[in-house]
Amino acid sequence: MNDQEKAALAAFAELFGPPPEGPAAPVDWDAVEEWLGLRLPADYKAVATAYGPLDIGERLWLHTPFADDARLFDYGGFVERGRRAAPGVLPFGETRMADTLYWDTTASDDPDEWPVVVHVQNLANAGKDPWLRPGTTLLPTLTGFVSDGLRPHIARSGYAGGEPSAWTPPARRPDPTPEQRAALTGGGTGLDTLTALVPPPAEPYLGEQSWEWLYERLGTRLPTEYVRLMETYGGGEWCQWLRFNRPLGTERYDVAGTEEWYGEAYRGLRADFPQYHPLPVWPEPGGFLPFADSIDGDQLCWLTEGDTPDDWPLIVIPRHADQGPPLTGTLTGILLAWLRGELRTEGLPRLVRPHEDPLDVIDFAPYGPGTD
Repeated sequence: MNDQEKAALAAFAELFGPPPEGPAAPVDWDAVEEWLGLRLPADYKAVATAYGPLDIGERLWLHTPFADDARLFDYGGFVERGRRAAPGVLPFGETRMADTLYWDTTASDDPDEWPVVVHVQNLANAGKDPWLRPGTTLLPTLTGFVSDGLRPHIARSGYAGGEPSAWTPPARRPDPTPEQRAALTGGGTGLDTLTALVPPPAEPYLGEQSWEWLYERLGTRLPTEYVRLMETYGGGEWCQWLRFNRPLGTERYDVAGTEEWYGEAYRGLRADFPQYHPLPVWPEPGGFLPFADSIDGDQLCWLTEGDTPDDWPLIVIPRHADQGPPLTGTLTGILLAWLRGELRTEGLPRLVRPHEDPLDVIDFAPYGPGTD
């Protein structure tokens, strides 16, 4: 430990006291910084090494790279989500009010000069500028928080579970290929374009049953385009938002199970609040049949109107908005338009922020046996 790190550790200890009992999680800082593509501030590394992940004043979490069997916190996911908030920010903490603490890495080439910025969720909810800018680095910012009433009491973060261990950085996301770039910008709408943009898994998993089993369970065949899409990708999650349920699985959240429980729930809501739940439900004539949902509870469905399933239009049943009209286009075309940022509708929000490259965001995580 160099003199700078010793001074930072002494200043933190003077403010908050000695480390909690028990060893802090070991950190391979070279591996962490290589994964981040940045060096981290010396004061943060010194504190994280000696103290581990902390709960400060029962109001603020200081996150550090660690792993544990309980999997209550994913450092890599926390960083990747946080970096999307604005150009050049790097997250390191959160509050119980859903605020996020960042460094502004654009302010200096020297990480020890990075000022802290805070995204205040209540300000964002009120439509105001959500960014609080203390203008100070980590330790002076924490000192200011204590002066403003943050209790200088620390405990090992509850996210760390029992015994935190070393965190292993995930594999780097591959650089986009020319084929992916062409699929993103070329305007194609078919399955060939989708697979060029998002390569499917080598062994897509649909579930343990057969299509004939599903058709008998539902009482109908399904659109040919959907069957081709599922046989190409299987069940899985698009861009950490849109979940295509396993079509041939037998669990509650697979296609057959969802059709049953969600249809029953919607009928109950329709009976009590018909103005907000106006749709018929399969097997009622023209009733909706759900097959995918968002992590926020929006449902992507077919309206079973037309001579054959291939004629069924698509519709989103939004969880937090009034019912909108059916969507225009094919399933694959709508999925491509959403991935490209060309489609905005309740339940399928814009994925990419203005400062982001869509190919840094677009992905597909396949489900396998036992995925809940």
